[in-house]
Amino acid sequence: MSGEKILVVEDEKDIQELVRYNLKKETYDVTCADTGEDGLKQAKALLPDLMVLDLMLPGVDGLEVCRRLKRESATAQIPIIMLTAKGEESDIVTGLELGADDYVTKPFNVKVFVTRVRAVLRRNKKEPTEVQGVLRFPELEIHSGRHEVLVAGKPVSLTYTEFNILKFLAARPGWVFTRYQIVEAVRGDDYAVTDRSVDFQIVGLRKKLGQAAERIETVRGVGYRFRE
Repeated sequence: MSGEKILVVEDEKDIQELVRYNLKKETYDVTCADTGEDGLKQAKALLPDLMVLDLMLPGVDGLEVCRRLKRESATAQIPIIMLTAKGEESDIVTGLELGADDYVTKPFNVKVFVTRVRAVLRRNKKEPTEVQGVLRFPELEIHSGRHEVLVAGKPVSLTYTEFNILKFLAARPGWVFTRYQIVEAVRGDDYAVTDRSVDFQIVGLRKKLGQAAERIETVRGVGYRFRE
């Protein structure tokens, strides 16, 4: 039995009921809200383990709900999965940059949706931690202190920027990051990274990673993620 609390903020009754029913089947404790205002109130009162948030809400829209929740310390850590319509790539990017964790495009496959919910809850419970400065995956090791990457036990030579992009993505597998977020995370005072150059860096990184290259996944129109 899972029992995690999930708040669903969706004004379309059919979709709300579809989401509620299928999450209930997975033994989640589900609460629903119809508007952004009610979603904000419920989030502050319940402090759910996860929020499923439609972007197109009457009144206070989903992006504004996300912005307000991430601005307050009491609710900033609530993971958010956005529900979006096709063609809302700009809203997806904005939501992720505001702090949302993932998104699902409507219409969606129920099994895929539930899997995404499980993945976000799992990541929120236990993000990968560095053991003695090392991030380990089956065919890949990232050594922070030594600034070293091993693929299948063999060292790979990366530039300073390539290393930091890889480490940033690998520290949160499954999370989608926009190019802007990657730039903000890896740029330093003595070197420059731009959102356009991120694509170039990723191309070079994939070439060097060989069999581990498939772990860096392109999310079209949004950015990149490290595959679990």
